Amino acid sequence: MRNDDVDPVLARRTALAVFGAGLVAGCSTYGGSTNGTSAAPAAAGTELGAAADVPVGGGKVFADRKVVVTQPAAGTFAAFSAICTHQGCTVDAVADGTVHCPCHGSRFRIADGSVATGPAAEPLEKKAITVAGGRITLAQA
Repeated sequence: MRNDDVDPVLARRTALAVFGAGLVAGCSTYGGSTNGTSAAPAAAGTELGAAADVPVGGGKVFADRKVVVTQPAAGTFAAFSAICTHQGCTVDAVADGTVHCPCHGSRFRIADGSVATGPAAEPLEKKAITVAGGRITLAQA
């Protein structure tokens, strides 16, 4: 088929349909690339990182592992799923004694993962960890 045999209206409609489908697919997640990612949650036995990287009274989000580790008091560690119970966004920060979800503003307490501020109604899922040799590892189930 030669270029002059192509209906220009049909070609434009086809291009718009393809572009529109890509645009819709690209906008299908809320809140950016940290949400709806295809990375699987970390498996038991997975090393997360150094205990020294988790500040006392705060925490660290291991977004690639979908886990947040907190240290509410010196030497006391807790771990939770990094997936917000409101609409499945990945939490992105730990500050002022709470874990923060960027999508709708939910906050979870670092000590137990309970809801400090909604709209989330359920606490973060608890994860079992071990801290040994200065390293944090998800515990075997």
